[in-house]
Amino acid sequence: MTAAVLAFPQLSEIDRQFIELERQRDVIRAQYKSIMEPKKMSSWDTMFEWIIKHEGDTFVNHPDDPGGATMLGVTIKTWSKYIGREATIDEMKALTKDDVKPLYKKWYHEKVHADDLPVGVDWCVVDIGVNSGPSRAKKMLQKCVGVKQDGAVGPKTLAAVAALDPEEIVERLCDERARFYRSLNKEMFIKGWLRRNKEVKEQALGLMES
Repeated sequence: MTAAVLAFPQLSEIDRQFIELERQRDVIRAQYKSIMEPKKMSSWDTMFEWIIKHEGDTFVNHPDDPGGATMLGVTIKTWSKYIGREATIDEMKALTKDDVKPLYKKWYHEKVHADDLPVGVDWCVVDIGVNSGPSRAKKMLQKCVGVKQDGAVGPKTLAAVAALDPEEIVERLCDERARFYRSLNKEMFIKGWLRRNKEVKEQALGLMES
């Protein structure tokens, strides 16, 4: 038992176990980052430009799109939640890249723990998060590395990621993403989704070579 746990004798056994698990998580995360940091070169600025290229930079309001009015890939529902009030159509039409970049960073890049992932894998998971939601992206990653799909990217998930070749993870992620798209039976969107998946795979593999 660690000194940190012994220092609080009044804690219940559950509390002690929780403190120990938190300590182990921090140790594993620190070890993982010390291994990955020298190799990590993926740029958030580059990722963001790729996101906008995939999402488009014009206002759309397609009747078959459940997201409704969308600008730069951000739906009116998402933007309303981000600004804390109901957004208007005119506000959506006026959004700029500078407006939405912090949202993408906070709600997608950070949500999927991209900074803890290897180069290339980080971009795949970020783009899946943008297109299908951060929770699905994290669970998809967990499925591809063979751990419990609970959407919590912690020590076990990161250890499983570190144990595999990043290129293999990218291959698995893109295959799983294609299967998910096909399961939706959205003929109008499937070609675009699969093209995006292919581009993301090529970009991810390219990052590994740079």
